[in-house]
Amino acid sequence: MASNHPTKRRRPAELKVEQILDGLQEAYPEAQCALDHVNPFQLLVATMLSAQCTDATVNKVTPVLFGRFMTPEQLARASQAELEQIIHSTGFFRNKAKNIKAASQKIIDEFGGQVPADMTALLSLPGVARKTANVVLGTAFGIPSGVVVDTHVFRISRRLGLTRSTTPERVEEDLIKSLPQKEWILFSHRVIHHGRQVCTARRPQCGKCILEPYCPKIDVEDVQR
Repeated sequence: MASNHPTKRRRPAELKVEQILDGLQEAYPEAQCALDHVNPFQLLVATMLSAQCTDATVNKVTPVLFGRFMTPEQLARASQAELEQIIHSTGFFRNKAKNIKAASQKIIDEFGGQVPADMTALLSLPGVARKTANVVLGTAFGIPSGVVVDTHVFRISRRLGLTRSTTPERVEEDLIKSLPQKEWILFSHRVIHHGRQVCTARRPQCGKCILEPYCPKIDVEDVQR
């Protein structure tokens, strides 16, 4: 007997998102956070250091930093001068050192020495904005609180036509609306890998891109001229 309920047809935009997600999963099935860490506190500090700095540089600095200061208590007591010297290559080192010390102290004073698994609590830490909080919640705790929008996610989301917004905050809002929540964490990890390996800022390799059939290449022609 035929059903009286018509099959729901997916809109073209929904199909495109599904195809993009499938392509990214096929290309980067094992994608993980690019920042080396062994616990939520290390991830928090590494993410704070990654502002205006490459993950590769941060991964060179953190073994020295965490070899010397392993806990919030130790970092809170560290001298500003020594921290600045260790993290100097990450840029903005004075402000980063100040925020890392202050965040460590607040974790001790208000959160029992443990990084909180809560957006509001994380945003209360000095030097922590939404991007850092999303990284920690998603990677350390498996909580899809939002979509991490770094330079790669910002660039590629616009090229793919998933957003026309011009600020990371608005791009995240658009991605939250279009992506299934269960994909928020892995989407960012996979797009970051894709941005480093294929869809680079200046010379995107469209001929070898698994997403090429679904990509309108917004702004790509201007980049390649």
